[in-house]
Amino acid sequence: MITTADERLLRRAIAVAAHALTLGDAPYGSLLAGPDDTILAEAHNTVRRDGDISAHPELKLARWAARELDAATAAHTTLYTSCQPCTMCAGGIVRSGLGRVVYALSTEQLVGLNPESGAWPTVEQHGPALFDEARLPIEDHYRT
Repeated sequence: MITTADERLLRRAIAVAAHALTLGDAPYGSLLAGPDDTILAEAHNTVRRDGDISAHPELKLARWAARELDAATAAHTTLYTSCQPCTMCAGGIVRSGLGRVVYALSTEQLVGLNPESGAWPTVEQHGPALFDEARLPIEDHYRT
């Protein structure tokens, strides 16, 4: 359920995305809000500027939260973002322990507006392989 407070904060994320354009960056923006709707941090896409394929605003904020917030606080935050997080960002969001995500455009809607954004090829993968060898460092790590 999206509340009026969610809509207000989502509009701010959209404004961050619009501002990114004025800086020469891609138009994607996000913010992280605490349980009282206080904005804790904002970010926009800087992939081109930074030459960093992971410089999506959602992932930047997930990394920030993992560094700066304790797990209990992170669990009560909301990430507001102008577009639905990609798979890379979704993984970071889960690992950082953020509580919820509210987004404006779905991936499908984004692709409808910019077909190139959905033109990512798949990468051929092979595996699993070498289980007996690969499991040893994992088992050593988790052995108590």
